[in-house]
Amino acid sequence: MAEGQPVINSVFDQDYLHDPHLVYSRLRAEEPVTLTTTPQGVQVWLVTRYDDVRAALTDPRVSKDFPGNPGMMKANEVAGGDSSGAAAVVPDNMLFSDPPKHERLRRIVVKTFTAGRIRALRPRIEQISSGLLDALGDEFDLLKDYAVPLPAMVIGELLGIPERDWPRMIHLSGITIEGSAQDPQQVVAAVEETLAYLRELCAAKRAEPAGDLISAMVQMHDEAGRMNATELVDTAWLLLVAGHETTVHLISNGMLALLRHPGQLARLRDDPGLIPDMVEEVLRYDGPISTSTLRFTTEPVTIGDADIPAGQLILVSLLAANRDHAQYERPDQFDVTRKPAQHLAFGHGIHYCLGAPLARVEAEIAFRHLLRRYPALELAVPESRLAWRPGMLMHGLTSLPVRLTR
Repeated sequence: MAEGQPVINSVFDQDYLHDPHLVYSRLRAEEPVTLTTTPQGVQVWLVTRYDDVRAALTDPRVSKDFPGNPGMMKANEVAGGDSSGAAAVVPDNMLFSDPPKHERLRRIVVKTFTAGRIRALRPRIEQISSGLLDALGDEFDLLKDYAVPLPAMVIGELLGIPERDWPRMIHLSGITIEGSAQDPQQVVAAVEETLAYLRELCAAKRAEPAGDLISAMVQMHDEAGRMNATELVDTAWLLLVAGHETTVHLISNGMLALLRHPGQLARLRDDPGLIPDMVEEVLRYDGPISTSTLRFTTEPVTIGDADIPAGQLILVSLLAANRDHAQYERPDQFDVTRKPAQHLAFGHGIHYCLGAPLARVEAEIAFRHLLRRYPALELAVPESRLAWRPGMLMHGLTSLPVRLTR
């Protein structure tokens, strides 16, 4: 924190947990770039307006590469207060890198995580979705019984993780994603356990390669040498964690939005061809990411009306940006026919989500199957009993009980 800067309370309080959109609406109007604190008390600058978020996501003075920079000390505080813990929680991958390292690592992943590989996976996604729905009755938890296992099984199969290990990886990933609401040491332990598992898996794929993504990455590592052993494992970690958690909440947030707007749900049932547009509208209206991962300023930078010194931590809110009245007409209205061009749910700039095409395919299949199998669903509990996950990163429910209406 800059000397003389006032200490303020965190916006990530109970009001935020109850309704982040209301908190973000106030901030966009009154203090669009505000100095606040994380739940651990670390000071950050929170950016909430669409244009400011886009600017911050592309400004080269706003960095993701913490090691060796002034922001590393503050990253350690977020991670638990020691450099070894931060090294585990902030792995050596493209998400936490700047150019040229970021470009090198992303090019390698792009060569393995191809559009053709995603297209080839589509029949398997259909099969997984149908199988999950076959096992459900007239009343179930849509999040835990469908939205969680579908993308987890898909990313597990894509990466080449044995099916017996999927539940363990889902559990560890959940702890990591909820880092800002968890005991920091528990997060560190979960990340280290996941990395240890992936190191063993990479060794197994080297001995017996298959047609999965990790086998392809191991081969590129061994033959081309453009990715060291740590980068290989940490990139596999990134694909695992980021590859399913966001899609979980895209599906469940979308279904909740439809249940809250029966007229829009009826419109979608009458015209299933609107499902791709509906997925984009869910991403804009109630997307799965509240704030992106931490960045910090390598030199003084002005964002909006705020002059931010060097060495300050930055959080940009994708959720807030996507409800900005300056960018969208009626942004608080859910409209499955809207074509929300350039929403920021998948980020912007060089760190734009590599898995966006896969998430879209999974969500489209998930909603198409749900609407066909369950022509009439309703909440099985009063809406007041629904709870949102704690933490700054993910915007998603803890459960979504539903039942079939006759």
